[in-house]
Amino acid sequence: MTLTLYAHPLSSYCWKVLIALYENGAPFEYRQLGEAEADAEMARLWPIGKMPVLVDDGRPIVESSIIIEHLDVHHPGAARLVPADPAAALEARLLDRVFDNYVMTPMSQIVFNRIRPADKRDPFGVEQARALLAKSYAWLEGKLAGRDWAAGESFGLADCAAAPSLHYGNKVQPFAADFPILAGYLARLEARPSVARALEEAAPFSHMFPQEPA
Repeated sequence: MTLTLYAHPLSSYCWKVLIALYENGAPFEYRQLGEAEADAEMARLWPIGKMPVLVDDGRPIVESSIIIEHLDVHHPGAARLVPADPAAALEARLLDRVFDNYVMTPMSQIVFNRIRPADKRDPFGVEQARALLAKSYAWLEGKLAGRDWAAGESFGLADCAAAPSLHYGNKVQPFAADFPILAGYLARLEARPSVARALEEAAPFSHMFPQEPA
């Protein structure tokens, strides 16, 4: 079967799936979005237009968490990304949702606000997003105590979500000074070969990351 991933190297949710693919070891074709032909192909595959999209033997698979679970089921690698044990799998899925909903989402709100026209910016929304990030950092600091990886001893689904959300979260709301456990976890993530590869691939596009508005 042929796997094709439609993604962009700077996108946090694309990182999440790329990291899983690099961990999994399954061969795939990388169709980089931002190029007219790839953009048109993805628009036909997934009219909602949210990236990434994985195509498996002609069938589009959408939503980053579902894509990772699809890989585990249909293209298993040397190590599972979602534990086989039901209780451990629930813990992995919980942390995945925490990173996506309570770190990635507020981080994205802050970043997207930076690229709005000045008269369309939402300072109150940014204030709310920063408050949620602070709460999430504090909760994760306790949750990750004594753990090497987000959901326990093995790298998996939750860590794929954690890497981009914490990497970008630390850019918009740094946490090392107040949350050393979280900072140590981010350092372990960024040293892992699959994550380091995604970071390296994103580096040429880093100038596109929106800076704080004047």
